[in-house]
Amino acid sequence: MEPLTIGLFGCGALLVLVVLGLEVYIAGALVGIGGLMAMRGWSVGAAISGLTPHAEIIHYGLSVIPMFILLGYFAQRANIIGEAFHAFRLWLGWLPGGLAVATIFSAAGFSAVSGSSTATAAVFSRVAIPEMLKSGYSKSLASGTVAASGTLAALIPPSAILVLYALIVEESVGRLLIAAVVPGLLTALAYAVVPITWAVLYPNSSPPIKQIMPDGSPINWGDRFLAIRGMASIAGTVVLILSGIYFGWMTPTESGAVGAFLILIIAILRKQMTLQGFREALRETVTVSVMIFSIVWGVIIFVRFLGYAGLPEELSTWISGIDAPRIVILLGILLIYLVLGMFMDAIGMMMLTLPFVYPTIIMLGYDPIWFGIVLVKMVEIGLMTPPIGMNCFIVSAARDDIPLQTVFKGVTPFFLADGIIIALLILMPDLVALL
Repeated sequence: MEPLTIGLFGCGALLVLVVLGLEVYIAGALVGIGGLMAMRGWSVGAAISGLTPHAEIIHYGLSVIPMFILLGYFAQRANIIGEAFHAFRLWLGWLPGGLAVATIFSAAGFSAVSGSSTATAAVFSRVAIPEMLKSGYSKSLASGTVAASGTLAALIPPSAILVLYALIVEESVGRLLIAAVVPGLLTALAYAVVPITWAVLYPNSSPPIKQIMPDGSPINWGDRFLAIRGMASIAGTVVLILSGIYFGWMTPTESGAVGAFLILIIAILRKQMTLQGFREALRETVTVSVMIFSIVWGVIIFVRFLGYAGLPEELSTWISGIDAPRIVILLGILLIYLVLGMFMDAIGMMMLTLPFVYPTIIMLGYDPIWFGIVLVKMVEIGLMTPPIGMNCFIVSAARDDIPLQTVFKGVTPFFLADGIIIALLILMPDLVALL
């Protein structure tokens, strides 16, 4: 059997296994090992399957992932989230849908020290949803805002998904992280418009909140500026991380490590970091890191199998022969990602498709940094899209009183905001290169 035919059979087998419910990295590893053995023989196929994951994982660049994850867990222990939400609530609570807007911007701030979409959604399910429900917000608006806000961590640096994209396509991690800043801020602004519009169209869904402090006194400008001072820790950490990467003072890994150390010191000084909390942060960091690396290991074996089968090159050649404008091909690729996002997790989807898609993107003349940002935007949408919609599941699991269908209903308007941002990035690609 020809290698190309084996590759096509392998892709079909992978789809069947994923539809049957097998995790994508396990399915990819099984199909990849079987395909390599079928093409290269038992001993050679087994050797490639054993050596390839190690050769890819030992890259220094991947060490940034556990550093950023650890930074996020330390930030949780330091009560940075509560401070950010309180500050934005004081400044933005007067707006229509003000608590939801405050949730979006505080989630954006936390994303800048977290990098984990699921962690952001889980944390704000406990911090923001109770406040919104207590103020009379509808469950769909409250849960949808939190689920959508969590996706900001996929784009706003530090982002584990951006790091993986950079390593897969062999681009600069630092350049990608800096390029994501402007699109990330634009996304947060676009998301903020959604609850404001929702509140104007359906006033009963988000009644105005009382502009008072917890002790019952009216909010004044002194309270607002004092709340900003309380956010100095998160702002300073974000500035340090981005400045270190932007000016070349530190590698992304070093920036993540320094940021995690600073947040740890802040948590200790505030007496919010116990020995048990420190151990839990380390344990959770290891758990999430191992999960990500397991996906990488499994999918890399499948990707290497596709390389030996010659399928990526064949697909690129076929696409290059299509008589259509390059923007039409790009939109077709994005549509495929939209469909895949309904059924696959973000990292697995990205790693499985990039061996096919990336050569095509380069052939069409698109900038790989720009495409990385657009791709992560599609990943963000996948985190909210039924039937998988990981962030929606997390919010529903964290709140027993909010059904999953209510969360999916709540995130629907945010799809329009994402669509507008993607259109802007396509029409104005210089937005990515602004910094």
